[in-house]
Amino acid sequence: MVHEVRGVVALKKNAPVSIETVLVPDPGPGEALVKVQACGVCHTDLHYREGGINDDFPFLLGHEAAGVVEAVGEGVTEVAPGDYVVLNWRAVCGQCRACLRGRPWYCFATHNAEQKMTLADGTPLSPALGIGAFIEKTLVAAGQCTKVDPSAPPEVAGLLGCGVMAGLGAAINTGGVTRGDTVAVIGCGGVGNAAIAGARLAGATTIIGVDLDDTKLAWARQLGATHTVNGAQADVVESIRELTGGFGADVVIEAVGRPETYEQAFYARDLAGTVVLVGVPTPQMRLELPLLDVFGRGGALKSSWYGDCLPSRDFPLMISLYLQRRLPLEAFVSERIELGDVEEAFAKMGRGEVLRSVVML
Repeated sequence: MVHEVRGVVALKKNAPVSIETVLVPDPGPGEALVKVQACGVCHTDLHYREGGINDDFPFLLGHEAAGVVEAVGEGVTEVAPGDYVVLNWRAVCGQCRACLRGRPWYCFATHNAEQKMTLADGTPLSPALGIGAFIEKTLVAAGQCTKVDPSAPPEVAGLLGCGVMAGLGAAINTGGVTRGDTVAVIGCGGVGNAAIAGARLAGATTIIGVDLDDTKLAWARQLGATHTVNGAQADVVESIRELTGGFGADVVIEAVGRPETYEQAFYARDLAGTVVLVGVPTPQMRLELPLLDVFGRGGALKSSWYGDCLPSRDFPLMISLYLQRRLPLEAFVSERIELGDVEEAFAKMGRGEVLRSVVML
């Protein structure tokens, strides 16, 4: 059986998205059909629309989603019809060298659905991050479905599928923030503010949010920043040092993905401190640092890919903390919109007006 549904598609590079009829097949072996209930509008979707990921147009956009499993294919045991799930783009294989060494969050062979969703004329679609969730029903690998407590509303739960988990994990998993630490986060959009929330959850005592936008700095204070610095008005490195007894922060999280902000992060950390890069740079960007400074300052320079998360471990945990009112995931939901509002949501995101617009289906 083929399901005829509506989805948001980027037909060509830099063109406005459109709502198209999409044909979704029943799940085959190892696959699951999911009725999407909510999907956040992430900057990665805009990257796809602009051709910043690859040129495999047309793209079925959306990937930060929650919904209910409608059907599963042969051999699927992880989930069953009726399960409430958050979709993830790290369906670990269990067999690669990372998985076999007990580090599945570094899985080198994550997998997606084998069958293709198509436009009505049969044109195959490329689903964003192997998911494609700005749609009424989507087809994914069963391992991309993570069961969570259905008490959490889908517009909140789905945010763990990408940006919010990336930020939380950058602080907790990659940065190893723990009680008593000092933490600075450069870039206070959705990912950066999630890192601030993660640092607060982990017990950091000083949490400094850095941005050029006072609105984003206000969000940072709401989510746990004890101090904020407007980088357009003050020297970022000196300000962070002043707020940390003159030493620099134990952990500095760079959530912008630019050489100049990474350099600020590098020099704003304490000796033997840690820098975590979670902002995504473009292929053309280059970084130059004195090698003696890299050696002399010690510590660790890390990159955080998806917050080094393991969805089966981290998603249920974060939902549990949310339900205990210890993790304010609802604060990231700026507005609830419809499928036809995605293009305007991209514009709002570009203007810095929202943490997350969430499509409700």
